[in-house]
Amino acid sequence: MAKPKLPTLLLVTVFIIIVLASNSDSARPKDAELRTLLTIMRDWGNPTALSSWNSQNTSYCKWQGVSCNNGRVAKLSFQLFYITNPIPASICSLKNLTYLDISYNNLTGEFPAAALNACSALHYLDLSNNMFSGVLPADINKLPPGMEHLNLSSNGFSGSVPLTIAGFPKLKSLLLDTNSFNGSYPGAAVGYLTELETLTLASNPFSPGPIPDDFARLKNLKMLWMSEMNLTGVIPNKLSSLTELTLLALYENNLEGAIPAWVWKLPKLEILYLYANSFTGGIGHHLTAFNLQQIDLSTNLLTGPIPEAICDMKNLTVLYLYYNFFTGMIPPSIVLLPNLEDIKLFDNRLVGPLPPELGKHSPLGNLEVSNNFLTGELPETLCFKKKLYDIVVFNNSFSGEFPAILGECVTLKNILAYNNNFTGVFPELVWSAFPVLTTVMIQNNNFTGVLPAELSPNITKIYIGNNRFSGTIPQSATGLLWFEEENNYFSGGLPTDMTKLASLTVLHLAFNTISGSIPTSIKDLKRLNYLNLSSNQIIGVIPAGVIGSLPALTVLDLSNNKLGGDIPDDFNNLRLSYLNLSSNLFVGEVPAALQTSPYNGSFLDNPALCVESNSALPVPKCSGRNSKAKIIFSVSITSFAVVSFAAVCVGWDIYRRKKNRRDVLTSWKVTPFRALDFTGHDIFSNIREENLIGRGGSGKVYLIHLGSKKVAGKGRDEAAGRSTVAVKQIGNAGKPDGSLEKEFQAEVAALGGLRHGNIIDLLCCVSGDDTKLLVYEYMENGSLDRWLHRRRNKHGPLSWPTRLSIAVDVARGLSYMHHGFTRLVIHRDVKCSNILLDSGFRAKIADFGLARILATAGGESEPASAVCGTFGYIAPEYVSRARVSEKVDVYSFGVVLLELATGRGPQDGGTESGSCLAKWASKRYKGGGLCAADMVDGEIQDTAYVDDMVAVLELGVICTGEDPASRPAMSEVLRRLLQCGRSHGVVVDDHSDKDVCGVDVDSLEGMVL
Repeated sequence: MAKPKLPTLLLVTVFIIIVLASNSDSARPKDAELRTLLTIMRDWGNPTALSSWNSQNTSYCKWQGVSCNNGRVAKLSFQLFYITNPIPASICSLKNLTYLDISYNNLTGEFPAAALNACSALHYLDLSNNMFSGVLPADINKLPPGMEHLNLSSNGFSGSVPLTIAGFPKLKSLLLDTNSFNGSYPGAAVGYLTELETLTLASNPFSPGPIPDDFARLKNLKMLWMSEMNLTGVIPNKLSSLTELTLLALYENNLEGAIPAWVWKLPKLEILYLYANSFTGGIGHHLTAFNLQQIDLSTNLLTGPIPEAICDMKNLTVLYLYYNFFTGMIPPSIVLLPNLEDIKLFDNRLVGPLPPELGKHSPLGNLEVSNNFLTGELPETLCFKKKLYDIVVFNNSFSGEFPAILGECVTLKNILAYNNNFTGVFPELVWSAFPVLTTVMIQNNNFTGVLPAELSPNITKIYIGNNRFSGTIPQSATGLLWFEEENNYFSGGLPTDMTKLASLTVLHLAFNTISGSIPTSIKDLKRLNYLNLSSNQIIGVIPAGVIGSLPALTVLDLSNNKLGGDIPDDFNNLRLSYLNLSSNLFVGEVPAALQTSPYNGSFLDNPALCVESNSALPVPKCSGRNSKAKIIFSVSITSFAVVSFAAVCVGWDIYRRKKNRRDVLTSWKVTPFRALDFTGHDIFSNIREENLIGRGGSGKVYLIHLGSKKVAGKGRDEAAGRSTVAVKQIGNAGKPDGSLEKEFQAEVAALGGLRHGNIIDLLCCVSGDDTKLLVYEYMENGSLDRWLHRRRNKHGPLSWPTRLSIAVDVARGLSYMHHGFTRLVIHRDVKCSNILLDSGFRAKIADFGLARILATAGGESEPASAVCGTFGYIAPEYVSRARVSEKVDVYSFGVVLLELATGRGPQDGGTESGSCLAKWASKRYKGGGLCAADMVDGEIQDTAYVDDMVAVLELGVICTGEDPASRPAMSEVLRRLLQCGRSHGVVVDDHSDKDVCGVDVDSLEGMVL
């Protein structure tokens, strides 16, 4: 064989050397990157998430969070790695690193400029959702100029955004939202970032200022998020150049003016969030933004109709227009939107019916149209697609039957339909067959139906009071927390076994016909804090160790039943803010812990009860150590005598009444408080059903025509006689309800001595063994609530001069009660229905059944035996601490002022304010959500009165302040109202100098407690 020639061997040798050298050069960078990554891991404290990083595994391109390009590290993504140590400077030793995401960790300190400025190839940086703080460096432009994505959102950066942010001409995404920037942001500098597609500055307390016109240069912008950043002024028309926008979010700022027409013409816009500003005007009718999917214009001052053109947005899924002043009908063609899922139109001024077939052509899930003036029936198609989960239609005038087909809508979670005019049978399947239903609030309608023995375990709240439900109480409702079914027709006994109702915190069954005894198993309701079984037919004794062992109970009302026996001694263990056991058959001594003044009205009309000799309760004193036995013996003897002599008594009574009815009337006691031109017989003989004009919780009211009479020697007003009077019968039939005895006494005590032109005139009281009557002057125009609130008003809105005159009248009456009478009188139930109007709309305060006369004035509150009043008018301290002072009247009158100024009812505050008008007004007025001039009643068209209406609104907000000490005295309230009236000559001040008792009003106006 021939040997190879030398040149050939030399060439092969040279080639091998070159290849080996090449491999050695390529290995060196890889070794360097490996060492760098291991250094990074060590500097970060070897976090668990980087456990796959180790020197034995040299394939680092497959390590957790590492991505390579052509064998070099190009991307590091460390989301949710729970990193706490600072970013190491060694990270920039990775010369090919273009992408760094360290979001959602626990990094702290200032912006890590020293560690990142040397990353020369970096174009994507995400430090969001950490805990960085301090100001951004003025030389932030030392980051690589090729940066395309910079995300610093959800940290704690403060100060101003530096001007040098303009040093990234290729930037496409700038996210600075959700920080603590409290300086300024450079609108002009940002305007030079013409490649931007995403800009978020939202949720920062920037210095107030307008939207920069410079943003008009950002013509590639797709996402503009600038909410909650103190924006002022209007939306600039120059921004109409942003035709690529898909999201425009400017919510929760202080923007005003009209929504520009160009917004509704953005061809690619999908999401429009402008809620919680002060935008005015309408939506307009020329809408071509047909790609819109979500519209939220809620909580503004928008007016006019909902345009039909919205119904051309076939991609629309969400429509939120609530808390505005939209009028007119809901567009009928809205039902044809094929993707519409969520409709919130509550708290507007919409009228008419819901569109027929609503829900038939779209996957409707949520319908909220409460607090409008809608009428008609609910469409049967609401749940056609089986997606509906919320029906919220309360405070409207809907009528007819609740659609039976909704009884098959098993997706429902909440039904809120209270305060309407619904009738008919409520679908029974709702109670047991709906797997996700939690809340049913349908009170104050005319529903009928029965509840099943077992309710769905997911239902937590049931409010069905003031309807016509019947049947028995459910025996099982394991998830039920609130159960309020007062004033219905439920009968039968309470469930024998109440362990399956053990989650209850509120049980309100008053004014039904429930019978039987209290079951011992009620002791298992350990969470119960409110129990009201009053005005039923419950009999027997209260078992020891049952109610008295309920650890959370704070309110207990068993009044007006037929309960007897001893009040168990374990009632001493209860810590009650309210107790009422009146009008029963209890015997023996009241438990010692309950013989205190807070329970003064708790035991009335229990003839066989007694208290210790030193007790202040209005209950007979016990005599001797064996008083209980003596009482029981006495009751037994009395019962025997009654039974034995019953037939004789009845026969004699019938004979006596037939023989001489007038003789019976001589047993009546007439207590006059004014000169009378009628007798007790004139009143009693006219207590007939045909004269009945009303009824309430305290009894019936009759209108009695007496004819015109004259009384010699009397003044002009009295000499003319009273042709018509109003008579309140305390109790509804037969023997008066003992629980109302205290109301009778309070009204007589308060009104008997009060004489004022703005307080209802109590002419006399007529009392007998079996009936008590209160005789008042008749007020021709009835109560204020009948005239004020639109749904009940058939005569058009009250004019502003009339409203202001009424406010002044009521303020005069309350000022006299608080400051002008010999003792401080607190009404405790000031509300529109207790303000009566005569033929000339002069107002007078009525219904003093809850009034309290304090021993001294001066602002000191006293404990109350119970929280009385009407929801929406009750002062917060009265509920939380059961303390009563004149400031509770100031609060209630403040609510009346808000009603007069806004036209809303006391519970028309919407769901966000807990249905409380006072909270709504305070939130909107103090929070700047609405201009005060836009909160007043829009039905008063004369703009000349707007300033006075706003002044009364402001006064109402002041009077309903949370802190009683911050509320003005009624004398000061009167002074301010008189100033309003004088500004336009509204109030006819025919008795401005002195009231009927000679009290100088001007001197009262100077009294501020």
